[in-house]
Amino acid sequence: MGCAFSIVNISSAIFDCSAPDLDSCPDESLPEFAFIGRSNVGKSSLLNMLAGEQGMARVSSTPGFTKLINIFTMNQCWRLVDLPGYGFAQIARKHKARFNAAAADYLEHRPNLCLVFALIESGLAPQGIDLEFVEWLVRHAVPFVLVFAKTDKVSAATVQSNIAAFTDRISAWFEKSPAVFTCSAATRQGRQELLGVIDEQMTAINAASRRAPVQGETLSPQARNRENRKTRPDLNRPW
Repeated sequence: MGCAFSIVNISSAIFDCSAPDLDSCPDESLPEFAFIGRSNVGKSSLLNMLAGEQGMARVSSTPGFTKLINIFTMNQCWRLVDLPGYGFAQIARKHKARFNAAAADYLEHRPNLCLVFALIESGLAPQGIDLEFVEWLVRHAVPFVLVFAKTDKVSAATVQSNIAAFTDRISAWFEKSPAVFTCSAATRQGRQELLGVIDEQMTAINAASRRAPVQGETLSPQARNRENRKTRPDLNRPW
């Protein structure tokens, strides 16, 4: 598997499906990169900005509008996954629980999930619900980076202050803190950096796929991913 061009240059974004649960997701043949955050964090606008496809991910003023696992194939070689937001208040409690359970099941058990982009609103002081979600990611050994969104809404000083406060709150959970990025869908700030992270991951995946298999190794790539995800990640890696 390989891409003939840089991930940063998105040539195609094709909608695959809206899956209500993990079992309804497409096959595990392509690497997936998932985006998730508190409802109303601007996730859909960010995804459209990254893909260069306005309207790819539906933007709504109603918190919690994304209820399903929405999957898009990018450049025919990797998938972008739009996960339901957590903490939305305008959805019935029984639905809220179901949607969050589906996202949790995906994050914990999807073997071809490479990286999660955890979106945090840059204009807010650390929120308990975001801290709890990051703690869940750490506890379940899900690789992730932090993305502080909507930087155009507040001053640069406020953004940096809130990032410092958030990373300080979670610092005890790591030997080395996760990578931190900032972005704005309105100004397109951060697009190059976020797609660059995916590009680095895909480069590493393609390099690994070209290596000769270890003698006696019989596990499929998906099975190896599944086994690897059972162990705590190397906290010294950049994500």
